[in-house]
Amino acid sequence: MYDDACLSEPAALQRAVGKLRVSFKRRGEATVLDGLHQEGCLKARFPRGASRGWLDVTTLNVSGGIAGGDRLDSVFTLGEGTQATIAAQAAERFYRALPGAQPSRVRSVIEIASGAAGEWLPQETILFDRCALERRLDVDLAADASFLGVELLVFGRAAMGERVNTARLRDLIRIHRDGKLLLHDAIRLDDDVDVVMQHPATGNGARAVATLVYVAPRAEVALESVRDALSAGAVEAAASAWDGMLVARFLSFDSAAVRRALIAVLDVLRASRPLPRVWLC
Repeated sequence: MYDDACLSEPAALQRAVGKLRVSFKRRGEATVLDGLHQEGCLKARFPRGASRGWLDVTTLNVSGGIAGGDRLDSVFTLGEGTQATIAAQAAERFYRALPGAQPSRVRSVIEIASGAAGEWLPQETILFDRCALERRLDVDLAADASFLGVELLVFGRAAMGERVNTARLRDLIRIHRDGKLLLHDAIRLDDDVDVVMQHPATGNGARAVATLVYVAPRAEVALESVRDALSAGAVEAAASAWDGMLVARFLSFDSAAVRRALIAVLDVLRASRPLPRVWLC
């Protein structure tokens, strides 16, 4: 009368879901919070800013890391004349995904209105072997707005003896200015990631890669100062500027060296304003 097969649905693995919406407005000479919505594992905190006129935002993922199937969505809206720096509390970790599992999906949107300035300064993204992720950053600027952003990928923690042999990675940065596409920067890696990263045309053996993007009406003026800062570092790096945008790339076996090089360039582009406190922890 009874079959030995179980017809009930297998237990679904718990997945983290987070949504964050933050908006800013200007009050006199200050940038203040206009709206805040937090849902699931994503939170935002607002430490006392170290720079006059700027509002610091620190994002937190209380799930303790990102696994296959997690869904995180953030939207930051900077009103006219506002100035805000968005940083993450700590390095984000993408853990091994189960075979056949959906990749983790992380989507961030930054909208910057006329006369506003936005900074996107997350800390390192640490990839674990066999991780699977789809991540996207969309930035939409007004014609006279400015944006400074960094992304640092670490392929396993060298000090822990980790290597990322196989993984699935989709990482996309899209920037629009005044409604027109300014930058479409995509990374796609599948399967034998370690082999691909050994090739001279890709990573040349690097275990850490970073991209810095600076968009401003006169971004090209900063190019020589940025190149001077890069020449003093111990990483492979280069910078170019065109059409009101500056892009720098960093490669190294040592993620700490890439971080130091990034900080040197940020110091130039941020006029020596202090970094968010979480970067100093």
